[in-house]
Amino acid sequence: QVQLVESGGGLVQAGGSLRLSCTATGRTFSMYAMGWFRQAPGKEREFVSAISWSYANTYYADSVQGRFPISRDNAKNTVSLQMNSLKPEDTAVYYCAQGGRVVTTIQRVDYWGKGILVTVSS
Repeated sequence: QVQLVESGGGLVQAGGSLRLSCTATGRTFSMYAMGWFRQAPGKEREFVSAISWSYANTYYADSVQGRFPISRDNAKNTVSLQMNSLKPEDTAVYYCAQGGRVVTTIQRVDYWGKGILVTVSS
């Protein structure tokens, strides 16, 4: 059974930083693409960032390009999202995602984490 567990969320002031991590268990981590999505109150879940199984390719939503580098450590079965220069509009529940192909759309996600709240105060 695949499980994705997020950590690192919380409350931060605008301009600050947070680092989200996701640890995956249940299948061979290094064989799967990983990503992050978010859902703000009253809005649909949206793509944030993704990384291929081989580290070779990374993808970003325009809204976070240059601020939220994604990384993975296949030896530790973890994917991380370093969130810098945070803005109030980044406030959302952030979800870790895993899929067989690059997880840039909801349809490509096989498994989801339960989500973790990030709140950015102005």
